[in-house]
Amino acid sequence: MKNIKPLAELLDSVRDIEGFPIGKDEDILALSDPPYYTACPNPYINDFIEKYGKPYDEETDDYHCEPFAADVSEGKNDPIYNAHSYHTKVPHKAIMKYIEHYAKEGDIVFDGFCGTGMTGVAAQLLNRKAILSDLSPIATFIAYNYNKKVDVYEFEIEAKRILAEVEEECGWMYKTNHVREGYKFGKGKINYTVWSDVFICPYCSETIVFWDAAVDKEDGSVKKEFACPHCHANMKKTDCKRATVTLFDKAIGKEITQAKQVPVLINYSCGKKRFEKQPDDDDMELIEKINDSEIPYWFPTDRMPEGYNTAQPMRSHGITHVHHFYTKRNLRLICSIHSKALNLKSASRGKQKWHML
Repeated sequence: MKNIKPLAELLDSVRDIEGFPIGKDEDILALSDPPYYTACPNPYINDFIEKYGKPYDEETDDYHCEPFAADVSEGKNDPIYNAHSYHTKVPHKAIMKYIEHYAKEGDIVFDGFCGTGMTGVAAQLLNRKAILSDLSPIATFIAYNYNKKVDVYEFEIEAKRILAEVEEECGWMYKTNHVREGYKFGKGKINYTVWSDVFICPYCSETIVFWDAAVDKEDGSVKKEFACPHCHANMKKTDCKRATVTLFDKAIGKEITQAKQVPVLINYSCGKKRFEKQPDDDDMELIEKINDSEIPYWFPTDRMPEGYNTAQPMRSHGITHVHHFYTKRNLRLICSIHSKALNLKSASRGKQKWHML
């Protein structure tokens, strides 16, 4: 689409449409990538349809299609599907069967409740165009990133470069002793760490590590009732209060109180094999070192909004700000990746030609 007006000049033409976002114009413009993606009702849709659509003539067109009558079953273990989670998400391979049945190559498919854009992915793979729309700004942003055209080879080069830089910077945070039969055999790379809630026994007031007291390690089940390791009284989790820790959060400049959690299991790789172990003294010292270190990058510290789904983490765990959802180690890693991705020096960054949406 050529000779299009800047989005800033067209905002007023769509401002009164229901669903126009509540926000500043400069933020809407910054998030948008016109003409194919706008973080508001898209004023370029008519131009898109005029360029790619086929006019319908009731007198001459003989479009006819029988209803699609077949079972559709597609699993969700797909790299495209798993690239980003979203409620009510449908695998693109399931959608492809409907598009292939009802639309011809080159046709435009419209999805007015697009979510994360799986209809767009399906349409692209079948050589159809797509118009995707949703009231949720985060949904359309994810859909945009799912469907924009990318140089996959350049992306792979840049992604590997970033990961190598992050590994050099943050790799030390994911090292653990490889211990077999009481002996150390070098270092392994941590895949994940299991953290357990800590409760206070209502009878003896001693602390109880929930993982140790209530988890059956053989089958991985959680006991409804468990015994205090100190006084041996039987109880349920609902009988106990959570242990808490009070600390100073430098990110928001105030003291916070959160539910106490302790690391209880480390899953790590050594060579091509995976192993599991209980955290040792070196692991605990490493976590303490990470928690005492500064994160040299920006990260969001917004207060959690009040609502039904945010009340539980606020009340039970003291998670009041968005950065509280992450351990210090993982937050540092994500910030490093984010910072390096923003500072790409590729000459083509920002010059891609997007399509769809």
